[in-house]
Amino acid sequence: MDAFLANASQWQQEYRLLREILLDSPLVEAFKWGKPCYALDGKNVVLMHGFKDYCALLFMKGALIQDPERILVAQTENVQSARQIRFTGVADIASQASTLEAYLREAIAVEKAGKAVDFKPTNEFPVAEEFQNELDRNPALKTAFEQLTPGRQRGYLLHFSGAKQSRTRQSRVENCVPRILDGKGLSDR
Repeated sequence: MDAFLANASQWQQEYRLLREILLDSPLVEAFKWGKPCYALDGKNVVLMHGFKDYCALLFMKGALIQDPERILVAQTENVQSARQIRFTGVADIASQASTLEAYLREAIAVEKAGKAVDFKPTNEFPVAEEFQNELDRNPALKTAFEQLTPGRQRGYLLHFSGAKQSRTRQSRVENCVPRILDGKGLSDR
């Protein structure tokens, strides 16, 4: 955690306070994706991260947590499971400490119960016309795409359909074809 805090350009005090709350739970601290991540029996429950305007706790199965305070936020419109609680300062965290603890207890209960989010099936995501044309022309690409995990498939579908202009969608498809053929997701190295 010290290295994480040393490299954080902002939110150090907020991270320390959030960490105190998290370490007072049965969760185990580790680092995943370069961020402090807290798990129960090897299952990720909550992640601490920061952005320009706020820092946040990201509950991996936040969609399953009751939200009586209406403070859980989906980071983007396409996020199906995770939900954030956002903070803009230490006072913000301190004033919500008991609420955070209650949400944390519920997140732990969700994990202990083995609950899972019902994800929208990949076949319900829009397929950009430019990508569909490439799939129709290239059977090896279609096979490689179908062998990707559903999450990787959704990542590509969202990436392609997220562009407004056809030429941008086509460029994205062309740039990603080699990655798909290599069995890699959009952000895999």
